[in-house]
Amino acid sequence: MGDNKIRFVSRRTAARLGGVKADVGIWGKLTQVIVALTAIAVVFLVGMKYVPLIQQNEQYRRRVDALDAELQRQREISKQLEAELEALRQDPKTMERLAREKLGYAKADETVIHFEPPTTNQPIR
Repeated sequence: MGDNKIRFVSRRTAARLGGVKADVGIWGKLTQVIVALTAIAVVFLVGMKYVPLIQQNEQYRRRVDALDAELQRQREISKQLEAELEALRQDPKTMERLAREKLGYAKADETVIHFEPPTTNQPIR
């Protein structure tokens, strides 16, 4: 008597266990559609959450690239200035030339003439 137990299972479970295909009808198809739509909605919501983060990451990447380019430009300027400084330290003729050009210095027997660009209020035609 203990071996003759009757078990009630759903058609779907019976189909999985017994290998028999059971027609689950419209409710089974609707369940599949609902599961698919739920999965699509979850993917969409996750995407909507991460789109602003992705855009912010792109903005940061562009900013980093711009700053890297600026850093490279400043390094080139620094290199040029260091070369000029080294030339001033090592070469007296360079220092003399800069004193003449920038400060207007001259030797005792020289005359310095400055040429000013013409100032005009008239538009150029």
